[in-house]
Amino acid sequence: MKKSIDYSLYLVTDRPLSLGRSLMEVMEKAANGGTTVVQLREKECDSRTFVELARAAKKLLDAKGVPLIINDRADIALAVGAAGLHIGQTDMPYQDARRIMGPDAIVGLSVENRDQVKEAASLDADYLGVGPIFATQTKPDAAPAIGLGGLAEIRTITKTPLIAIGSVNLSNAAEVIRAGADGLAVVSAICSQPDIEQASRNLAAAIQKARQ
Repeated sequence: MKKSIDYSLYLVTDRPLSLGRSLMEVMEKAANGGTTVVQLREKECDSRTFVELARAAKKLLDAKGVPLIINDRADIALAVGAAGLHIGQTDMPYQDARRIMGPDAIVGLSVENRDQVKEAASLDADYLGVGPIFATQTKPDAAPAIGLGGLAEIRTITKTPLIAIGSVNLSNAAEVIRAGADGLAVVSAICSQPDIEQASRNLAAAIQKARQ
């Protein structure tokens, strides 16, 4: 039986943006501050290193009740018993990812426009990572920003939980939630902040207030 997941504050890790701090420190402080999901994204390291990082991350996050999602690599998600997998439009096809991960795993899919959202309607994705909402520097190959209007439009055509990504931060968190996002996916808004725990706490509070 799949557990209900709180996608409110979804941290996507990025070691180069973490100001020299370890991933474990970033994740621990983020979880202490109210981060509800962590996606481990590693595009450069070798598979062995990725497995070691993922295993350590899972142990840390399990103790805090925060699910670990692995970016792109179904093999690593399975190897460490992660809660789920996140894939993009150019990664493994969703149907293959679901078959590999099984019915009880979380599988999230990135979407960038209305057409991709409509295509996803026939899938059983647990959530859609939608964006970029605003222009972003953390993903050089990102599609053009869809803006708050694009997010609001996508909200009208799907009931699947929407996790907004793309330069989402404390200054715009409330308006992104009000435009229809169920959660916010952040990178530098947590990873690059001097006080990670406080940054996470501030974002969680802004999300909660925007929902009132």
